[in-house]
Amino acid sequence: MGNEGKQFWLLKTEPGEWSWEDQAANGGVTKWDGVKNKQAQKHLKSMNLTDLCFFYHSGAKARRVVGVVAVVKEWYGEGDVGGGAVDVKAVGEMRSPVDLKEMKGDRGLKGFALFRQPRLSVVPVPKEVWERVCDLGGGYEGDGKDGPVEDDDGGED
Repeated sequence: MGNEGKQFWLLKTEPGEWSWEDQAANGGVTKWDGVKNKQAQKHLKSMNLTDLCFFYHSGAKARRVVGVVAVVKEWYGEGDVGGGAVDVKAVGEMRSPVDLKEMKGDRGLKGFALFRQPRLSVVPVPKEVWERVCDLGGGYEGDGKDGPVEDDDGGED
């Protein structure tokens, strides 16, 4: 299966609870659990292996996309009734974090579920929105757009 079946998501976390630094330092793999909202759980259950997710820092200080993780283990039941998780692995940090204000000001992102349901911790991301946010952040490490930089003359491409 090529890229056609791939889905895109946004996972929110308070940096004080679980930050991009924590994710990257943890061998890159972690269990994404503790999601109580039924709609957010439904989204987690819909994730497939290799789906990509924006890693989004929420909270008062910083609301921004800071990295990308991939689903490495699909939904599995956990402990308490109705509880469950998916496992995600760090793919790479955004070359430049994409702030919520910047996203809200971008016409290409009108109607993004993140704006309509700001409290939802797991949000589906349409492919066009994914590509636009990646453009805004200059892509992410590991997106295949890292060219050799040795003979770079320092100018813009």
